[in-house]
Amino acid sequence: MENFNPLRDAVPVGEIKRALVIKLRHHGDVLVSSPVFSVLKAHAPQVEIDALVYADTAEMLTFHPAITTVHTIDRKWKQLGVVGQLQAELALYNSLKARGYDLIIHLTEHWRGAWLCRLLQPRWSVGPAVGGRSKRWKRSFTHLQSFPRNALRHMVETNLDALRRIGIQPAPAERRMRLVPGAAAETSVAAYLQGFGLAGRDFIHIHPASRWFFKCWPVEQMAALVGRLQAEGHAVVLTAAPSADEKAMLTAIQSRLTQPAFSLSGQLSLKELAALTQAAKLFIGVDSAPMHIAAAVGTPTVALFGPSGDKQWGPWGVPFRVVSSQQHPCRPCGIDGCGGGKVSDCLTSLGVDEVLTAAHELLAP
Repeated sequence: MENFNPLRDAVPVGEIKRALVIKLRHHGDVLVSSPVFSVLKAHAPQVEIDALVYADTAEMLTFHPAITTVHTIDRKWKQLGVVGQLQAELALYNSLKARGYDLIIHLTEHWRGAWLCRLLQPRWSVGPAVGGRSKRWKRSFTHLQSFPRNALRHMVETNLDALRRIGIQPAPAERRMRLVPGAAAETSVAAYLQGFGLAGRDFIHIHPASRWFFKCWPVEQMAALVGRLQAEGHAVVLTAAPSADEKAMLTAIQSRLTQPAFSLSGQLSLKELAALTQAAKLFIGVDSAPMHIAAAVGTPTVALFGPSGDKQWGPWGVPFRVVSSQQHPCRPCGIDGCGGGKVSDCLTSLGVDEVLTAAHELLAP
């Protein structure tokens, strides 16, 4: 007996041979789209599923068991000059055209996705319904996904709405994020840990920074937290991106500690960062890509949230605690610090005891 589907224009998933999912955003945004691949593969196991992302975010999806090929757009193509950029764009188009996609799922408002749907002419295509867009945008897709700006709906679910729009209803167990570090990254991280005298599950990983510093907890509080954890006997490994600002933050934290924590500041690739987090017994950080990485590799997570929305962007699919201010009813405001000043009162007001309590709850046997 066939299952009844009330959606009249549902896509017959058994007829899809190849699909392309487009997510042209930052690292965390790409990672929270990973369940789309898992769910589509679970409901249509015969489908070869490709991804199209920016080159610097590709490691968020490579090795994903549901993905056949990760195609990339390099933002540095603009440095190649007009001819060089056109050659790179044409090579990408030819690679995508050769795949012969039956279905394209476009998960952002980027116009490139609409143009690719027009050029590649898949049998079915899904894109977000964007207010104020022209008929050209709407006619680029066979299906338009309702795209409400709802701060209470997690972005994982918003991404999965593209599948719901074509008649695929994800089961709860299918909605986990997925990031595979890979054997090379795991071996590299094991060597780092061995050098520290550590092994898996006997340390806490803390990544204090975000590429947007208005999302960060003050250095003084973070250093106090690390010191308290060390005093309790926990080994702490600190990480930072290779950027000068993030490495400077880690240096400032270390300078305030009686005993410096173990540090891999600016030394890890994204895959190695994932392997390190996967080996940790707990991750502590702010609203950032490393926080999403922790959730994707299954590590319990303490996440500090200020002006960004934890309901929409919080840890997904793992044991977690969100620490946020109860004194500031204005959050989440989405502003880059109070008054645009890059410092968020709703974060600076968070106490060390609050974060430590959240950590204890997740560390409890």
